Amino acid sequence: MMQGAHISQEDLILFAMQALSEGESAAVHAHLKHCDTCPTELAQINGDLALVAMSVEQHAVPKGARERFMNRIEAAPNEEQELIGTPVVAIDTIRTSSGPSVWIPWMAVAAMLLVSILMGWHIRTLNEELRRQSDVLATEAAANSHAQEVLQLLTAPAAKRVTLITSKAKPVPTARAVYLAESGGLILQANDLEQLAAGTTYELWVIPANGQAPIPAGLFKPDAAGSASVVLPPLPKGVPAKAFGVTVEKAEGSAAPTAPILLSGAVSASGE
Repeated sequence: MMQGAHISQEDLILFAMQALSEGESAAVHAHLKHCDTCPTELAQINGDLALVAMSVEQHAVPKGARERFMNRIEAAPNEEQELIGTPVVAIDTIRTSSGPSVWIPWMAVAAMLLVSILMGWHIRTLNEELRRQSDVLATEAAANSHAQEVLQLLTAPAAKRVTLITSKAKPVPTARAVYLAESGGLILQANDLEQLAAGTTYELWVIPANGQAPIPAGLFKPDAAGSASVVLPPLPKGVPAKAFGVTVEKAEGSAAPTAPILLSGAVSASGE
């Protein structure tokens, strides 16, 4: 009856149909009081049984049945006279002889209900597994698309590669940027950055070549080793860059760079 710590699916169905023995039913009752899973499964089975019961085709009373019934009542006194002297058959005898023929249809219905519920449970299990597999495939597809976009940016011949250095003579901290104006793709890798005070962050800026205002290109904070990166921030497409810069801003970022510019780098004619 038990599957691990729970009642088996088949026994729950038989319990719902009141087809278990008295001892087995008592064991199921005792288990249901202390289990969180089996009562939920039993509720679903009872719901399935109700749906199957409601699906049974209903038939109207045959035409003229009421009239025939009333006529039968009126003829009852005459029939009682005819029945005098007729041998009496014991009720137990009638029940015994007709018992198997009465139970056979109900056993067939019970078997059909059992098969229907098992099939419904199996279909629900398959649907849940299908949804889980679909979610996994969607997640993998999104990750693959992102990786493909990063690869295309890093290998694009027209991508501009710029090294950003501190405005002082000392070459640390440093950062390298890869930018593709056609798609607006940008990747920044910074190293040896100083740790910032609470409530502040580094912000990357794209300086357009057409003289427009600097475009914010992402917030970032270094790890314990001073390394940080910005990968594919949302940027407009088709904006040629003259230079890149890094400033320190409030934690929520800024709409315009706040002096001083800690790191900067100009885009050379070759893009290297």
